[in-house]
Amino acid sequence: MTTDDTPTSHVPLDAVGLARFVDHTLLKPEATRADVEALVAEGVRLGVYSVCVSPSFLPLEIPVGLDGTPDLLVATVCGFPSGKHHSEVKAAEAARAVADGAAEVDMVIDVGAAKEGRFAHVGQDIAAVRAAVPAPTVLKVIIESAALTDDEIVHVCEAAEAAGADFVKTSTGFHPAGGATVHAVRLMSRTVGGRLGVKASGGIRTTADALAMLDAGATRLGLSGTGAVLAGLTAEGDY
Repeated sequence: MTTDDTPTSHVPLDAVGLARFVDHTLLKPEATRADVEALVAEGVRLGVYSVCVSPSFLPLEIPVGLDGTPDLLVATVCGFPSGKHHSEVKAAEAARAVADGAAEVDMVIDVGAAKEGRFAHVGQDIAAVRAAVPAPTVLKVIIESAALTDDEIVHVCEAAEAAGADFVKTSTGFHPAGGATVHAVRLMSRTVGGRLGVKASGGIRTTADALAMLDAGATRLGLSGTGAVLAGLTAEGDY
């Protein structure tokens, strides 16, 4: 992962605290149901916020704690990874995922529409999914920030906010242009001004990467190598 800015401070977290920012993710096309079951077990053990899996794996069996609530939430994706799906298809996919137990949906925008400056179309696409999965479902909008200019990032974040999204998210992790950068996260955070969450995802493989994203304003992290990232922090928060 490359970043455009050098963070000046770290968020003071221990491994337990950092885990609560994490969507523990498995979206590889070759993933099996056994892989997903292992992901859930690892997510529970690590104390992450959620697991994020492809919609065809839903519903998941999530352990329930002593208080009767699930040990973690379930997130999924729609229009993934290209975003080149009709809005009604994305909406239907999202609605089916929520019916199958997803509490959060990460949708991919039509990146080409953003590159063409058709931000109204981007907003309409997001609004269609939002209408299909209203609150309390959490809607995150994957903007593929590495493929966009700063101006395009700002416009897409504004469109996501106007369409009722809850988060903007940097990346699918599948685009050849790359994943999350500190610069993009900082710009996205500044644009949404705390009114939306910011999820950094794609290429975050070390503790230093994760802390840099949080420093830049990320409020959620999409990680596939969560164990290795958390291992960089001791229970006392040393890093």
